[in-house]
Amino acid sequence: MTKISIKNKDEKARFIAVGGINTVIDFGLLFILKGLGLPTISANMVSTTAAFCFSFFANKKYTFKTMNTNIKRELLLFVVVTLFGLWVLQNIVIYLVTVAIGAHLPVLTTLFIAKLCAIVVSLTWNYTLYSRVVFKRG
Repeated sequence: MTKISIKNKDEKARFIAVGGINTVIDFGLLFILKGLGLPTISANMVSTTAAFCFSFFANKKYTFKTMNTNIKRELLLFVVVTLFGLWVLQNIVIYLVTVAIGAHLPVLTTLFIAKLCAIVVSLTWNYTLYSRVVFKRG
């Protein structure tokens, strides 16, 4: 195994750890806000925004370990990549999964399954673009 593949493996493990914390933040807020009566899409936008703030700093410093870089550039690209994944891709997936299975399961079960599917899509999108565009080194 080469140093590059070990480094990539370690980076992916850190990304998964940060993603796990993001997921706890995201799911926790989503279900709390939904329980308080917010509509699903509004609750999802609030929960993903909170996870987003944590994610930028955790990915910059811990996952990709970028230092002495153009933080304005990184932040702008991070915002574009992340918000597209969270507010466009996730909401499309949540809608499609809810329509596909919503009539057969309780509302919160459907939302849970839809959100899991949406997270898989957005995490794949995020890692690919974070590593190749946002936090690109050298």
